[in-house]
Order: sequence, then C-alpha cells, then structure tokens
Amino acid sequence: MSKRDELITKYAADIKDKIGQTPDMDLLTKVTIGCGPSIYNADASTVSGSDQSELDTVKNNFLIKKLGLSDSPKLDEGIASVMEQYGKSNRNKYRAVVYYTLAKHFGKESIYN
Repeated sequence: MSKRDELITKYAADIKDKIGQTPDMDLLTKVTIGCGPSIYNADASTVSGSDQSELDTVKNNFLIKKLGLSDSPKLDEGIASVMEQYGKSNRNKYRAVVYYTLAKHFGKESIYN
C-alpha cells in the first residue's frame, strides 16, 4: 500500500468516525490527489479551525479558485458548518477531509469528474 493510499484510508476513517458520513472513496481519492504534496507535510496537511488566516486560505484557494464559487457570506457559513461537523475540539482536521466535506456541502463534486 502506498503512502497516499494509507492517508486516504486514514481520511476515510475520519469522515466515518468524526463526521458520521460514509465516504465516497472515488471523490475522496480525487480530492486527496488534488491536494498535491501538501498531504505529506505535517503542517500543510491539516487545517486550523481557529486560525482566521488559515480559513481565509481555504476560502480563497479552494472554494473560490478551485470550486469556482463566488465570494459571499455563504462560503464562511459553509466553512464554519464543516468545522463544526468535524468537531471544534478535534485538533487534527485533515485538509483533504475538509476539502472533501466542503465539496459535498456546496454540491461541487462534479469538479472532480
């Protein structure tokens, strides 16, 4: 099993255990690949739910640039909703899981087809 496959398995477990959803493995794999080498870097592979600059990066680089959404309060609400689902007390919020959940939240799974 490759390092990436191991990470995808770990992310799937997070989606199931912490968010309470059954992961779409095909979409999760595509989102993980889309994260590029950041998944192998301890700092870059996670998202700090309490760091506003980190949340702005998620909004600008993922929601606006990657998913093509327009900047609006709905984006911040979506991010807050995903952070709440993932668990505010959970320190390790994996970037791939956050992106996967946001893509599903905004109905933008088709970006990865």
